[in-house]
Amino acid sequence: MSGTIQNRDHFLQKIANQLGREAILAKPEIPKWKYQPQATVLQGKSLDELVGVLKDQCLHIHTDFIKTTRLNLEKTLKEMVEEYGGGPIITWKDTRFQEYGLTSLLKEKWPQEKLEVHEWNYEKGRANIDIAETANIGITISDITLAESGTVVQFSHKDRGRSVSFLPLKSIIIIPKSSIVPRMTQAAQMIREKTKNGEHLASCINFITGPSNSADIEMDLVVGVHGPVKAAYIIVDDL
Repeated sequence: MSGTIQNRDHFLQKIANQLGREAILAKPEIPKWKYQPQATVLQGKSLDELVGVLKDQCLHIHTDFIKTTRLNLEKTLKEMVEEYGGGPIITWKDTRFQEYGLTSLLKEKWPQEKLEVHEWNYEKGRANIDIAETANIGITISDITLAESGTVVQFSHKDRGRSVSFLPLKSIIIIPKSSIVPRMTQAAQMIREKTKNGEHLASCINFITGPSNSADIEMDLVVGVHGPVKAAYIIVDDL
């Protein structure tokens, strides 16, 4: 349901009067461009080819790239966590972990092995952020993945705090193969469609491209300035 802006027209009319202009109260028309090159980049690429594009881009953004299947996802994730130094770990409270057969690993096997695993709990408020700050690894899932730039799009939610992606020392992001699209153009279209259909959208949509990077000072690239120093994408064949 769309909200109502009270007294909007009166407010805009008042500003227009102060500026000595006519108030424009009608919604602007979206321009229809004759040429739209943004839609043709990677056009016609198969999903497997887009996975290849994503793999190549991961080399440029200093991100570990791993392909696996649903059957082997638990084993792959366990190996990646071991390579990244183990816990403490923080994860989202996300039903997709159960869909991918990871509930036993996250809630039973790792705790039994004395590996500390915390699940985001919005009822704990600030305590979640404190845990994320001290975690070694944050494990999340991509909602949309942009092959061209190696960017993961994540929709924040009360059970999916954005701190899980940003505060731990390392980040592991599970990428469903079905979530991969060519580039930002398609992601924007998908988000626009959700809005048109009246779907509830997250108040914060995060676009994450590998580990934290900055080259602000003399164009010298530094990784891990204001976020994870390492990042891994685990691509899961979910089709």
